[in-house]
Amino acid sequence: MADMFNLIRQAQAMKEKMAQFQEELERQSFTGTAGDGAVTVTVNGKHEVQKVMVDPKVVASGDLNMLQDLVQAAVNDAGRQVNAKLKAEVAKMTGGLGLPGLF
Repeated sequence: MADMFNLIRQAQAMKEKMAQFQEELERQSFTGTAGDGAVTVTVNGKHEVQKVMVDPKVVASGDLNMLQDLVQAAVNDAGRQVNAKLKAEVAKMTGGLGLPGLF
């Protein structure tokens, strides 16, 4: 029975650590780029876009499809960085157990 209570305490501690990490993650910024820096997108840990920068040369080219593709790629790059940070922290907290349903 003591093992069960210990397991419950460990789960609660992990839950609290995860909540704290989630709050910290939300305050961090992640920058994705595309087109060798032609487009830069900064997102927070909640995947909310905070800033978009576009090289004026891309706009001057008039190629709207290319610009749209670059913005999409930069947003996706930033999102991957957020996910990688989250995945690494979860792995650290769980000791690399790879618990089902987390990732």
